[in-house]
Amino acid sequence: MIDVFAADEQHDVVVDLPRWSALTRAALDDEGVAGLVEVSLIFTDEVTMAGLNQQFMGKSGPTDVLSFPIDDEPEPGGRSPDSGGTGPGDPPALEIPQLLGDIVICPAVAARNAPDHELSTDDELALLVVHGVLHLLGWDHELDKEAERMEQREQELLARHYRARP
Repeated sequence: MIDVFAADEQHDVVVDLPRWSALTRAALDDEGVAGLVEVSLIFTDEVTMAGLNQQFMGKSGPTDVLSFPIDDEPEPGGRSPDSGGTGPGDPPALEIPQLLGDIVICPAVAARNAPDHELSTDDELALLVVHGVLHLLGWDHELDKEAERMEQREQELLARHYRARP
């Protein structure tokens, strides 16, 4: 089960949290993500996004989307003497959700960029959601070949889960 925690922490653009959460889940599912998984999808204002962009990317000003993958720590193998269990009779542990990471989107920047890309604000937001998901999963666009491959995958996911909506 893919759990998307979505939050709208801005007031510049109306954001349909259930719609973007569903797109996030669909893209993750299409990318083969399975099991108990958690992702945060946060829509924020330009001031907050500019701060994150400076802190984590070393760039000034707000950007449209940032992804923060969480590197998964390996589970300890065997029985650890300090884990507090009583031994072989312990009940099986519940499955712990895997935290994939956070996607942070600035709708004000998306709305400003949308006309340059000949898209509506919703189309731009959909692209940013999918773009953020792919970054969480290790996709990159530093090299031209990677960028082409990522853009192609974005368009496939958007065609299947966003544009195909009735």
